[in-house]
Order: sequence, then C-alpha cells, then structure tokens
Amino acid sequence: MTGYPREVGAGWLEPLLTYPGHLDVSLHIEPIPQQVAAMRLRRQLARLESASRSDAAHGRLADFAAEAAADDATDLADSLARGHGRLFKVGLYLTITAATEPELAAEVERVRALASSLLLDAQPATFRALQGWTTSLPLGVDSLRATRTFDTTALAAAFPFTSPDLPATAGESGVLYGLSATSSGVVVWDRYAQDNHNSVVLARSGAGKSFFTKLEALRLLYQGVEVAVVDPEDEYARLADAVGGTRLHLGAAGVRWNPFDLPASHGSQDDVLSRRAMFLQTLIATMLGGAKLTAQARAALDSAIIATYQAAGITRDPATWTRPAPLLADLVTTLTRKESEGQAGIELAAQLAPYVTGSYRELFDGPTTTHPAGHLTVFCLRDLPEEMKAVGTLLALDAIWRRVANPRDRKKRLVVVDEAWLLMKEPEGARFLFRMAKAARKHWAGLAVVTQDAADLLGSELGQAIVANAASQILLRQAPQAIGVVGDAFDLTDGERQFLLTAERGEALLVAGPASRIAFNIVASPAETALVTTDPAQLAELEQHDPPPHPPAAPPGAIQISEVHQDEESDPL
Repeated sequence: MTGYPREVGAGWLEPLLTYPGHLDVSLHIEPIPQQVAAMRLRRQLARLESASRSDAAHGRLADFAAEAAADDATDLADSLARGHGRLFKVGLYLTITAATEPELAAEVERVRALASSLLLDAQPATFRALQGWTTSLPLGVDSLRATRTFDTTALAAAFPFTSPDLPATAGESGVLYGLSATSSGVVVWDRYAQDNHNSVVLARSGAGKSFFTKLEALRLLYQGVEVAVVDPEDEYARLADAVGGTRLHLGAAGVRWNPFDLPASHGSQDDVLSRRAMFLQTLIATMLGGAKLTAQARAALDSAIIATYQAAGITRDPATWTRPAPLLADLVTTLTRKESEGQAGIELAAQLAPYVTGSYRELFDGPTTTHPAGHLTVFCLRDLPEEMKAVGTLLALDAIWRRVANPRDRKKRLVVVDEAWLLMKEPEGARFLFRMAKAARKHWAGLAVVTQDAADLLGSELGQAIVANAASQILLRQAPQAIGVVGDAFDLTDGERQFLLTAERGEALLVAGPASRIAFNIVASPAETALVTTDPAQLAELEQHDPPPHPPAAPPGAIQISEVHQDEESDPL
C-alpha cells in the first residue's frame, strides 16, 4: 500500500481480512524513537511553513493540501510533546494466491478495487516479487520497506483483530472467542476489562459449553491467569495433564479432606476462627440435605464447633492457628455430650453419623492429604456419590476462596464452577456461590458459572442475582422448553431467540449489556481441540493415535503410591 486515507475508523481493515479469496494481509509495525520523531516533525513543519510563505510572497493561490498537512503535523507534534502518543512506521502488504495466471489477474483486479473503496492505493511489487513474498511470511521481516508514518490513534484503528460489531475494546487479557457469525470479524473479549469479571455460560447438553469454558481457561493460562476448576465429571483431566496442573480427586481412595483446617494467616486482624465456624455451619447444613437449621440447632452447632477447636488447643489467639486441626468426628463427639449441647446436639450428631462412621466417612476420616496449589487446580468430583456432589462442590469452592482472598498473593484468577446446578439446588450452597459472585471482583478474580439447567439458575432469586452480577453472559443452543425463561431473563430479541434454538454446536451469543451483543462461532486449533474436547468419538480417535504414556518404572524396592489415579478393580495394596 502506497497511499492511505486521511482519516480512518476502528476496524477499517476488516474488509481486507474478511475477503473471501486467498488473501494474506501483512502488517509490519516499527516504533520510531521519540527524539527522531520530534526532529522529523520539526523538519516537516519547517518545509510546509516555508512553502506556504513562498506561495504567499509570489501571489500564488493557497495550497489547501499543504495547509491540511501542516495542521496534522502540528497536532502530531503537540501530542508527541505532551506524551499522549507515539509515531510508528507501518507497512501494509497484500499477497494474492491463485491456481492459474488468469485467475490471479482476476483476483488482483478485485483486490485492487476493494482497496480503492477503502481509499488505499495498491501497487504491485513488480520487480521485487521475492522481497514481497518474504515480507508476507510470518517471519517479522519487512523486505520492501514501503512504510507510512502512523500515530498511536491511527495505528490502534488499524489493529487487525478489531471487530466493529463489539464496541467494548479488549484489554491486555483479551481472549479470542471465535469469529463473528455476521461479519466474519474476530471476536476478542476481555472479562477483566468489564465492570466485574464474572461470566455465566448457559446451554443444553452437547451444545459446547464445556468446550468453550475449557478453551477460554486454556487461553487465559497462556497469559499467566491462575485458574481453579470445580469439575463434576473429570472433563478437565487432559487439560490439567498437558499444562502441568494439579488434580484433586475428592472421594477417591486414600484422599482425605478436613474442613476444619484453618487458612494460613495473612497478617490481617480478621478472626479466622469465627469465619471458619460460620463456613462449617453452612457446610453442615448442606450435609443435612439443605434443611434450614433451627435456632436451637444452630446455637448448639456453633458452641460445639468452638469447643471442638478449644479441645484441640486452638483459640482466638493467632499463635494457636498453626496447630493440627480437629476432625469431623471430634465435632460429633462434642455434640453427643448431652449435658453441654442438649437434645439438639444429639440430633445433629445422629444426622452427621453417615459422614463419620457411615458410608460417607472416607472423605472426612483423617487430615487433608493434598493441598491445592499451582497455576491450574482441578477439583474432580466424579468419584463422589450423587448425594455428596453438593458437599464436594462447597468444599472445593471454600478451598479456592482461601487462595483468592489472600491479600499477599494478589493476581488475576478465574474460578470455574461446572454444572453449577448441583450447588444451586442447595439453599446454603446457592448463598455461598452468590457471596463469591459479589466479592470476587474485589480480589481480582472472575467467577465462571457453567450450567445446562437454566431453570435451577434462573428459577430462584439467588440465581438471578448471580446472573445480574455477571458482566459476560454466553448463551449457546437452548432447548425449546427453556427458551422462554432464558429469553426473558436476558431480554433477547425474537431473532436472538431463533438463533439460539437453531444454533449448531459451537455457535454462541455473547451478551454484555444492550450495546454489546454478538453471535460468534467458537474457533480452536487442532492442538487445543485435542485438550478440551469431550466428544467420545474424538476422544476415541485421539486415544487410538496417541495412547496415554505408561508411568515410569519405580526404582527397585520402592513402593509406588498414587493419590489421584485409582483403578476400582485393582487391589488398593
């Protein structure tokens, strides 16, 4: 490109990027040092001023193009002096490919016509075809050096991945969601640039909601964002193994989790013991089937929790918080003392018996075996029975929140709650998720709620509040029975409702307020697809071509212990 328009708007290169033929667009950008830019602007202003005075001295008519150039140069010099912008050398090159020479000539004419419509002057590199071809390759080498000086504003408008369909600009954590379904532009969205960092993903089963969520988490990991996932079906195993994440299989043999563990002291004056006691009340209410505790039962439970900690030597003194925490069995022992807790305590102890001596005791029968750590932490709940899924989700969210709320470890985080309806059907669990949605932004964290049951999420006031506190809302294909509830909740138009009813797998609608609504197709590379897909046919093909590696042999005389992977049919010894 040798000629450019005087003024451009955001995304003005999109017609070239969405050209239907085989067209490669190369944009080379080179910053100009501040001193060099200032010197060149002074020379340019001097030349323009000299020409203007010469014309006036000889009685010639005013050169309006020179006056416009002088005004632009003055504005650039002022912006540069104030530090509001910088200057860049920009080279824009197009490479056209065709099967035959006549087809190539026709394609060249069409591309030149398109460039002319954008007020771009396109000239062929007739005697420098080799240099032009190498310039268009992804090498970062500009062999043609046919550049034009751009300021910061003009360069930002020329950003190739700017979509005019999405007015909100992406920040430094922008993630590629896919291609626009209407204009074929690129959809880049930054949840951390919005009013809050939460999101809601709603879709029927098989529409691609887990695929999209894992893809966004993987691309956020590229940028150093710490991700924690509550995974009910162990769908994040391939992703966690590929990126070196940590997986905790709650409910697997040998895995223990003690809810009485106190978080490490962060140097704050908060009463950690009182906060832990309140969470334990929420947890036990969920264990008891979500039934609301009576005033007598809640009072007995609160005093029994404090007494259990005191029996273990843990008081409100922060110096005692590092001592070994008691177990759930110790709380039941305290509750059974009729003289201290009364009849309400005995009834609570009887209801907690399955978690201490019954079928569900294995998870709580001992101190915590593995503590969550790492850039990707996955809490797998597949090994838990259905009656324990809500309890496991609540335990995972509590462990995640301890890291999120640590003021000494402030960083961008994403908390993914897959199949959130498991927790939303429990009143105490729904309230805990609501509190996390309200407070996540203050700790630079985003909460991603993923569910296929819109009724459980939108059918309660807490669920509607969670949706209202999500600045990013992604809707995939919906069932006809749920489109009415979803359409009313998100204020969808008739066209948007029809799109969600007929959407194919991987087609989604991004809703971020009345001004930011765009339909897009989710796009992933083959390598990303291999890590995030849940399609059984694709997984079978991947396992056939790339079988899982065998674990390394243990040294002679060593005993190999696995906390995470356990074959149900094998001897645990």
